[in-house]
Amino acid sequence: MVEKSNLVLACALLLLISGINGEDPYRFFTWKVTYGDIFPMGVKQQGILINGQFPGPQINCVTNDNLIISVYNYLNEPFLLSWNGLQHRRNSWQDGTYGTTCPIPPGKNFTYMLQAKDQIGSFFYFPSLGMQKAAGGYGGIKIYSRPRIPVPFPFPSGDHTVLAGDWYKKGHQRLRHILDMGKSISNPDGLIINGRGWNGYTFDVEQGKTYRFRISNVGLQTSLNFRIQGHKMKLVEVEGSHTVQNTYDSLDLHVGQSTSVLVTANQPVKDYYVVVSSRFTRHVLTTTAVLHYKNSRTGVSGPPPGGPTTQIAWSLMQARTLRWNLTASGPRPNPQGSYHYGLIKPSRTIILSNSAPWINGKQRYAVNGVSFIPGDTPLKLADYFNIGGVFSVGSIPDKSYNGNNAYLATSVMHADFRSFVEIVFQNWEDTVQSWHIDGYSFFVVGMDGGQWTSASRKRYNLRDTVARSTVQVYPKAWTAIYIALDNVGMWNIRSENWVRQYLGQQFYLRVYSPAHSWRDELPIPKNALLCGRAKGRHTRPL
Repeated sequence: MVEKSNLVLACALLLLISGINGEDPYRFFTWKVTYGDIFPMGVKQQGILINGQFPGPQINCVTNDNLIISVYNYLNEPFLLSWNGLQHRRNSWQDGTYGTTCPIPPGKNFTYMLQAKDQIGSFFYFPSLGMQKAAGGYGGIKIYSRPRIPVPFPFPSGDHTVLAGDWYKKGHQRLRHILDMGKSISNPDGLIINGRGWNGYTFDVEQGKTYRFRISNVGLQTSLNFRIQGHKMKLVEVEGSHTVQNTYDSLDLHVGQSTSVLVTANQPVKDYYVVVSSRFTRHVLTTTAVLHYKNSRTGVSGPPPGGPTTQIAWSLMQARTLRWNLTASGPRPNPQGSYHYGLIKPSRTIILSNSAPWINGKQRYAVNGVSFIPGDTPLKLADYFNIGGVFSVGSIPDKSYNGNNAYLATSVMHADFRSFVEIVFQNWEDTVQSWHIDGYSFFVVGMDGGQWTSASRKRYNLRDTVARSTVQVYPKAWTAIYIALDNVGMWNIRSENWVRQYLGQQFYLRVYSPAHSWRDELPIPKNALLCGRAKGRHTRPL
């Protein structure tokens, strides 16, 4: 009897221990996507709301948390969410772009199963179909470090999310129709901060305390400058990387980029402007929010502080000051600098150039002379079910093309799993480009004006450049990155300028492993939506 009791006690202890040290925590979300009236520019518009909110609900989680997000689509059109910066380790099934995932049909739902695997930092989610991003539907993502992992700054007194971007008074369906006709949608009507216009949003602070501001450029096509009247900003994180803690008066953020700064409320008790203005535009657009000190009885007054007066040179110089904090821990306890990216020789160089060709009488955008058009079936599903004719690997060259001739194709580039690759973004146009790679962080080793050549490598930063997932390329300039292709899947490489993305400046990178092992890539989810020529087929369970 005693032995039986001891056995029961031992089993109970074992279950308790396994529960404490077992699977990573789960966080569950239920989101209802609807249309609703919004007034970001003082004019009533039809927006896309999540649980009645614009912006949508904040996702707060901790490194390695499992996120179960059930999305119910109450729109009259298909809907799809993507996760800007979440790397989806071994799981491009959840990436949320049309090349990997079927959209959620009207009146239906889909449950995303994500994991913040080995990640920290500031990110956001957004609608990825058509021009739905122009109607809202986006929100912030905060991934906190695990309690046992030291963070290289004192825990702040508050944590504010800033979702800033350009905005159009035209509805997203009207914008899409204009683009489909081959016309330009012209310049945005203004800028907004957290869904609101001039002085429409307030950030509360208390004198003497320090606050973290997580800033994301969630707009369609405009680079922004961010600043806070009378306050300095200490940079601490860029898209999941702790940085050298330089201090700035203002920061440039290009489309799709996110960053974190610490701001100490060390000024007299009153209200101050939080300012966002457009960069590299003919007419400067500006909007403001309010930094409100507790017990302040003095509102903002006068003109908001101006931004940088110089253009490309100032922004390029600032970009070069972003550095990795080599001694800080990342998602793991080992220092970020323990990964010596500069000692690895790339096995392949890919050169990507953007262009703005006219094809069949309509404005398009292209990468290496290929303007992307979606297949009739998501590429990931076509690859999994061996459905021919949807795409062909190698339909986009990996060498730069400098010209206006281009053709339409469902472009996919092959890459080998576990290869280490150099990618050069070459920009021959007069506009600032912003590039994003889903599923990865990469090292921004160099950027400069003119044409990239092999001699440009002499100017690379091979010691402490920042790792991120979105990077700018200045006009008639280049940016080079190193990337370890350690994440099997079908991954979108795109312009974060959403007009250019919609009209073809994107393609998919098929990172392939012949092993077909679940250690390399998770199997197709049991709840995967099947559409196009994959409709009616059967998935194997998780």
